[in-house]
This record gives sequence, C-alpha cells and structure tokens, in this order.
Amino acid sequence: MAEADRVPAGIDPNVPSVARMYDYYLGGRDNFPADRAAAEKMIELGLSMGADARQLALGNRLFLSRAVRMLAEAGVRQFVDIGAGLPTQDNVHQVARRHIAGSRVVYVDSDPSVVTHARALLDGDANADGEVIAVEGDLRDPEAILGDPRVTGHLDLAQPFAVLMLAVLHFIPDDAEAAAIVARVRGRLGPGSFLVLSHLYTGDATEEASREGSQIYSGTAAGGLAGRDLAGITAFFDGLELLGPGLVPVGDWTAGGLPGDAYDLVGSGILGGVGRR
Repeated sequence: MAEADRVPAGIDPNVPSVARMYDYYLGGRDNFPADRAAAEKMIELGLSMGADARQLALGNRLFLSRAVRMLAEAGVRQFVDIGAGLPTQDNVHQVARRHIAGSRVVYVDSDPSVVTHARALLDGDANADGEVIAVEGDLRDPEAILGDPRVTGHLDLAQPFAVLMLAVLHFIPDDAEAAAIVARVRGRLGPGSFLVLSHLYTGDATEEASREGSQIYSGTAAGGLAGRDLAGITAFFDGLELLGPGLVPVGDWTAGGLPGDAYDLVGSGILGGVGRR
C-alpha cells in the first residue's frame, strides 16, 4: 500500500508527530518522511552528546516492561497509560497479562491517529474480553481523563490503580504547568495506587544542545521539548514513596536495583521511577 493511502483522515503527514517519531526510534513502520527526518535530527544531536535517542527510547520501553511487571506481580490490575503512543511490542496490557489475570488497561493519547490505530488493534481476538480500551485525552487535563465516563466505567478508581506517564511531561515546556499536572494526578491516587513516570534529564547537556532539541520538536504538534534537572523530576514524586532503586536512568531501572546514588546521573538521558501512595 502506498504511504499516502494509509494516512488517517484529519492527519497531516507533513507535520512531525511525537508518537510517530518515537515509533521510528523503536524501529516501527507507522511513521512518515517528516517524522523520520525530525527523528534523524534528534538522533544526530543525541549522538553528538553521547546519548543515542534510539537507545533512550528502547531503555524507556524496557523501564515500562519492568515497572508494569513489578506492579502486576504486586497485584495491581488497573492501569491508565497517559500519552501511550503507537502500539509496539510489550505494551502495558501484554506485560500485565503475563503476570496477572484480569488486568484492565486504558490507553490515552491526544493524537487521534494513535487512538485510531490502537482501537483497530484492540478490535481483534487479543481483546475479545474487552479488558483494554483506548480513548482520546489531553495530558494537560488529567481530571477530564480520570473523570471520563469511558474510563470510570472501565476501571474502579476507588481501588488501587497505576497511572503511567512515560516520556510525555517533557513536552510541557512550562515547569509550573508540568508540576501542576502531576500534582493533580497524584491527588487522584488513593492508598496503594502508583505513579510510573519517566522524563528527559538534562544532566550535562549544554544550553545550546537543549535549545536545538526543543527547536526540532517545535515543529511537531507538541510544540517543544524541555529536559529537567534531577530536583525537578524528583519533585514529581512529592508525597509518594519511591520504589526499587528510586529515580535512575530508565535502562538501569529494576525492581530490586541498587539505590539511586549507585547510578550515573551526570550524562543526559531519561530518568524513570515508580512512586506509591
């Protein structure tokens, strides 16, 4: 099928998409020339700083798998993945189901093409029990997401659940806005619920490199990119107990890992952590 024939209605393939760029980093095929061109610029920029964007994306995916496994083994059966992106290997529901039966998952994304693609995949026999749904929702309005009748009808949010916000908050450039978004999510977490979060870490990146990265993403629907320092990312977990090794590079995160001070937090990259209420 020609590439132009598979463009969903209402989608401009000439505008790079964060989700499709991430798909390209992971070696997927659900992307267009504009996505690949923007992604290659980020890869080139990352390599100049010693941090390959492709490896960071793969590390972030590994973190998702390990974190969801830990939660599933602890008995968590409800997951809300905000900014889920395009389906790939080892999605949340696939990981959870390997370790606990009856897991219910809601995938949320603001990109209509992502939601359409996810729903198409979920219409198959793999979701015959209807335990997984995909809804369109804006990260900037978590109350609307967690109050959506489709979400509240699918999950019992009075019981423990996990919210995943993986590699999405760095597309909220304003520090105060990003902090407020996560605070509102934390406010919805009852005892025994979890926040799984990863975020671009500035580390030793120069101001020039940070500006170049933001400029590349300014051409996407997200409109920009903002790495944050260790204190800024740690603050997202205020009031929660950090599990495992704490806040560490995503590729190094394991449920039984060493304390966070045993890891390299000098180089830029993506940090991840799991917090429990």
